[in-house]
Amino acid sequence: MHRITRREFTALAAGALAARPALAQDEAIIMRAIPHGGERLPVVGLGTAAVFADDDAATRDAATKVVRALVVGGGRLIDTASVYQDSETVIGKAMAATGLRDKLFIATKLEAYEGDEVLRRSLSRLQTKQVDLLQLHNVRDPAQSLGRFREWKAQGVCRYVGITSTYHDYFDAVEAVVKREKPDFVQIDYSIDNRLAEERILPAAHDAGAAVLTALPFGRARLFGTVRGKNVPDWAAGFAGSWAQFFLKFLISDPRVTAVIPGTSDPRHMEDNLGAQRGRLPSPEERKRMAAFVAAL
Repeated sequence: MHRITRREFTALAAGALAARPALAQDEAIIMRAIPHGGERLPVVGLGTAAVFADDDAATRDAATKVVRALVVGGGRLIDTASVYQDSETVIGKAMAATGLRDKLFIATKLEAYEGDEVLRRSLSRLQTKQVDLLQLHNVRDPAQSLGRFREWKAQGVCRYVGITSTYHDYFDAVEAVVKREKPDFVQIDYSIDNRLAEERILPAAHDAGAAVLTALPFGRARLFGTVRGKNVPDWAAGFAGSWAQFFLKFLISDPRVTAVIPGTSDPRHMEDNLGAQRGRLPSPEERKRMAAFVAAL
């Protein structure tokens, strides 16, 4: 069975989406505080896994446009990783081309086996002396430590440290590391149809005072296939002008979530995603209705 991509979905649904009123762009941007320090972040950022994998002219052009759209729309956060092929390089070149480094919150990740040499490579690729967030990627051992990352933080290489995982088999390890290490950030996969993180990871992060980033908020585009041919329900029109905003606002309406980081190489999708950080959030009752609606599709 063909899995519809967001690009295909957008083309098919263009008429229906155009007929719906856009959320007001003059409304205040929704911000969330990073618990360890109080700095505030806009709730919609940019993920880069797979979308900027190749350092070629077309990818660099797309990244430059998306980064500009992110900043113009009031966003700041870009998340990448040492193992995302050429992603760090592409983002670094996009920041250099736009001169927007100072307006961005840059997060990257290192694997447990990667050390100073790879960190220096990441900084060089990103064309920056410091990243805002450095994350231990793919936590899978409950005994893993953030000691080395805190040393880098003390050296001024990063401002915050965190951990990540999108592998549910390792959520026990993630929970243990969160409780013991109390990182500044935790990044996990979370979407309206993938809510395992609600059971233990989000409560553990809240108790540890960790900010939460949610990867794969569209379920690897799975959700767009689920709603193919359907309009956003009328009862959601007050907070979501598109399906992307519907899915993202479900996550943002959980107060434990600091920011969502959907990946895209299309500036139109970036602009659409950013619409989720404006306007009202669904109430707890509406949130239950949203989840039930998607579960019934």
